[in-house]
Amino acid sequence: MHTPEMLAQWDRDHYWHAFTQMAEYEPLIIDSASGVWLYDIHGNRYLDGISSMWCNLHGHCNPVIDEAIGAQLKKLGHATSLGMATTPAIELTRRLAELAPGDLNHVMFGSDGSSAVEAALKIAFQYWRQCEEPQPQKTSYIALGEAYHGDTLGSASVGGIDRYNAIFQPLLFNVHRLPVPDSRTLETDAGPQLFLGQLESLLAKHHEEIAALVIEPCIQAAAGMVFHPAGYLHGVRELTSKYNVLLIADEIVTGCGRTGRMFACEGEDVVPDLLCLGKSLTGGYLPLSATMATTEVYEAFLGSHASGRAFRHGHTFAGNPLAAAAAFASLELLTSEDVQSRLQLLIDQLCGILHGMDSLPHVSEVRQKGLIAAVDLAPGGSKTAIYPVDLRIGQKVCRDALKRKVWLRPLGDTLVIMPPLCISAEEMAFLGEVLHESIEVVTQQQQ
Repeated sequence: MHTPEMLAQWDRDHYWHAFTQMAEYEPLIIDSASGVWLYDIHGNRYLDGISSMWCNLHGHCNPVIDEAIGAQLKKLGHATSLGMATTPAIELTRRLAELAPGDLNHVMFGSDGSSAVEAALKIAFQYWRQCEEPQPQKTSYIALGEAYHGDTLGSASVGGIDRYNAIFQPLLFNVHRLPVPDSRTLETDAGPQLFLGQLESLLAKHHEEIAALVIEPCIQAAAGMVFHPAGYLHGVRELTSKYNVLLIADEIVTGCGRTGRMFACEGEDVVPDLLCLGKSLTGGYLPLSATMATTEVYEAFLGSHASGRAFRHGHTFAGNPLAAAAAFASLELLTSEDVQSRLQLLIDQLCGILHGMDSLPHVSEVRQKGLIAAVDLAPGGSKTAIYPVDLRIGQKVCRDALKRKVWLRPLGDTLVIMPPLCISAEEMAFLGEVLHESIEVVTQQQQ
């Protein structure tokens, strides 16, 4: 039996953590979990306030998903998707096609969100070379400022967050970059016309060379939970259709019920040409992502072997039957009457919690869509001033919350709330109380 001290030392010595400065890392080692609670190797428990980085949908050790994985493990652990299929993968593609808007009837699996977006970019590129009216000059993309679509080279190229991508810029391809359509920069009740005008100007000038526009529908998560103005996504779809440009919807974060709907696109009656899923797809259990395509896009890849039209792309573990079984079980849970009836109650409760935080003196804004919420911190609640970056106020609030048994991870000085859907009313209230107290304690210390 390895002691906690040994594990902590090995963690420091060998485990290179993602998005982490290892010179400053202090081990927090999770040994088990149940529902919304994480248990460390010392027996402490922490409420998982952001669903283990936005992916654990139904809580940890959910009995339905546990059973689905266990049953599949007794039958088949893995088989390739190259030239063959497995029962769970087929069943999952059918279920996704039933749930997705429009005719997004064709699914290519990957391992994570980055690979889903990477596949979508390549599909869009190849589509214009072999569709009914080929336009091989369409080789560029439109993306938004402060976008995040993953960290492979293609997905990073359409990303727009410098702190992640700047060092790799020589490796990335250029894109047409639009300003962030941040609703906070508009006057109260202003519509999306300013941002849509910027898009149309770009499309009018460059549409003949643009293969696709890639967008996180309604919410740019890694940018600090930036909310787009209502109607923006709908307008984007209208303009991309008008100028014959494909629309890629990156629903890695917003998909699978997080916004109160199965897909954020549905909230604005939008059917993209390609839709990317990840994170919550398996309920946060196993790596699996999906790139969904409309029939029009898919059929451009059909032909004889000699035609060379096939999509030469794939990953070893794409469509893994264990992951597919978990995803199918997660979707069945998500669409069940029990979860759907509880979801709106949780959304309403979270709204009340945020209303209480909005009056705190150093909170500049709270915002919410479904069970995704954000709290912006600023000195004196200012709408324009920000804390000095080296103060790391958001990080300090999260450290204080950890002492109070709630685990969160900030985006700069924006605090993110995204609990599993299984959270009880009592647990949600506890999460709100701790966050309220931690904001008060830390911000008062800065005065």
